[in-house]
Amino acid sequence: MKVYRTIDAIIVEDRGAFYEIGGTTWDDLFNRQHLNSSLTSATRRVSALVNFSFASGLLPPIGSQEVWAAGVTYYRSRAARMEESKSAGGGDFYDRVYEADRPEIFFKATPHRVAGSGQPVRIRVDSRWNVPEPELAIAVNSLGQIIGFTIGNDMSSRDIEGENPLYLPQAKVYDQCCGLGPGILLTEEPLAKSTEIRLEILRDNSKVFEGSTNLEQMRRTPEELIEFLFRDNSFPRGCFLLTGTGIVPPDDFSLATGDEVRITIDPIGTLINPVAGPTVKSRR
Repeated sequence: MKVYRTIDAIIVEDRGAFYEIGGTTWDDLFNRQHLNSSLTSATRRVSALVNFSFASGLLPPIGSQEVWAAGVTYYRSRAARMEESKSAGGGDFYDRVYEADRPEIFFKATPHRVAGSGQPVRIRVDSRWNVPEPELAIAVNSLGQIIGFTIGNDMSSRDIEGENPLYLPQAKVYDQCCGLGPGILLTEEPLAKSTEIRLEILRDNSKVFEGSTNLEQMRRTPEELIEFLFRDNSFPRGCFLLTGTGIVPPDDFSLATGDEVRITIDPIGTLINPVAGPTVKSRR
């Protein structure tokens, strides 16, 4: 079962059919107990939508939730972070956090900084080296329970983080810095370790990069990451946690305005984000 947020309604996909669910808000739905059985019951009481299409009405599957992220959870990410920050003397930090009991967890985005599938993510105005980071995203309710999974695009300015690891918030948090979607796969079961994450980047309709990894390459489990996130922290409306990336484009690659980023995790779907250029804001 999958749930989507659209301009007009909350849509549930169940057994190949689509249903409109009324009488609730996204935040209330996100934190409803026994969510799967509740939605199953709801779809039995209404008729399936005929010839349904998302068209241009799909929104990111987020209400008032915060987005957090975990870093250096894949060996490939560890190697890339060490290399990019070596000249700044920070390379050893990433090796240490990869091996440590405590993971790297950082704040990523508020809802207004998040783009849904079909909506643009953006390049920072003061960065020259930008990449997407394709990630499994966990949807977690206010009690710290996993309600499902979606796809995350953790946009990252590698030159800013590489200059000094303390610049991580500036490399990661800015307007349109995060993609989420297309919807949430609702499941109480963990995804199979063999689940593949695939990244494609298109430029002028030609593929300029592709890569893949699978969840078996993750050093930490979703449950471990959530336990650390919820230590001395509360999320009254729930949250999302991006779980890190195992796909890193080569050092000579950077996103350009007009590129299209496609991230696919088969049980969930495909998150598609066009890339918008830097926005220079006037100073008052």
